Amino acid sequence: MAKLFDIQSIKDAKEIVRDVALETPLQLNDRLSEQYSAKVYLKREDLQPIRSFKLRGAYHKIYKLSTAERKRGIICASAGNHAQGVALACNKLGIKGTIFMPVPTPKQKLGQVRMFGGSNVEIRLTGDTFDDAYSAAQSFKDETNSMFVHPFEDKDVVIGQATLALELIEQAEEPIDYILVPIGGGGLISGVLHVFKTLSPKTKVIGIEPEGAPAMQQSLANGKNTELNDIDPFVDGAAVRKVGDDAFDLCTALLDKLVLVSEGNICQSILKLYNKEAIVVEPAGAMSTASLKMINEEIKGKNVVCLICGGNNDITRMAEIKERALLEAKLLHYFIVRFPQRAGALKEFVAEVLGPKDDITFFEYSKKNNRSNGPAIVGIEIKNPDDFKSLIERMKSKGFYGDYINNKPDLFQFLI
Repeated sequence: MAKLFDIQSIKDAKEIVRDVALETPLQLNDRLSEQYSAKVYLKREDLQPIRSFKLRGAYHKIYKLSTAERKRGIICASAGNHAQGVALACNKLGIKGTIFMPVPTPKQKLGQVRMFGGSNVEIRLTGDTFDDAYSAAQSFKDETNSMFVHPFEDKDVVIGQATLALELIEQAEEPIDYILVPIGGGGLISGVLHVFKTLSPKTKVIGIEPEGAPAMQQSLANGKNTELNDIDPFVDGAAVRKVGDDAFDLCTALLDKLVLVSEGNICQSILKLYNKEAIVVEPAGAMSTASLKMINEEIKGKNVVCLICGGNNDITRMAEIKERALLEAKLLHYFIVRFPQRAGALKEFVAEVLGPKDDITFFEYSKKNNRSNGPAIVGIEIKNPDDFKSLIERMKSKGFYGDYINNKPDLFQFLI
């Protein structure tokens, strides 16, 4: 049995983080409750000043540093939200900080870090993933003897994150049957396990990971903390190659279940939360609600809490989010279409191949003078997945069909 933190230390932390963190609402969501025949609540950490729970752990850790440690300066590595928490803490406490972030970090998150950190914080962009930024930060720490604030593998950070779970239990008017918790490096799930397995042991704690970065799932399957060779960085707040050792030990001993959700499913959840409730969430923030369909049978009639862990979504990502959602719903399809190189071929394709509600969303074609047929990459959005078969049949009967590339990941990624 993993050793759990003394709850008093988490209560003390709750008083400390109150300086900067809000008590975020626990809201009953009528749409999801009706859809899953359960009482589904959202814990709205997207409403924090930095739009993420990460503020709790970062501020608690930095607040607890001694005067001598503060003078050494702060270093951290982050894909965005931890960086904002560290930046705000450094600015509020008057400490110099250097923050390493991956180059692909959304501009929205970079702007927020600069705003919260002010003149106290310097940003250094390096590498493609959190792990790359982490490695660079470690080297810089060794050179400067600065204090490194880890985003998840640190007791004081985890205790800070645990204040969310303590607050949640105090807010709940009925016993919580299930709590759905996104997993990145493992700081949040660790904090939740410490609190719930002490104060609400009957609650089932379900961890959620993206299919493209299943570091905890692989580690649990292997019986040891395992580093992934490759990850999909799309869910930037949860895409790590290796979880924390302490988080792995806790999940091995105490986690009730782990669920993987596809990136497309996450995108569908982002769009539904925005369109139905006007809630803006980042990909990691939508993981808990996206996972509901994976456990829909067992949660019927239960009280379920989904942790909405972050809302830092860059508006420039919405086109990709919409596309991934449509692909997941089997409503967007890409083809290599072979057009006869004659006048009127495209008009014939539109009039006789496309259905009345079909829409071309992507078209790329170059005419080849000495060929009878010219290939084009065409993206077609349909209104119903059942329309796909008849679309293929019409393309083949009219001689336009070349190849279907949705199910060819290497080719699809190269062409689209």
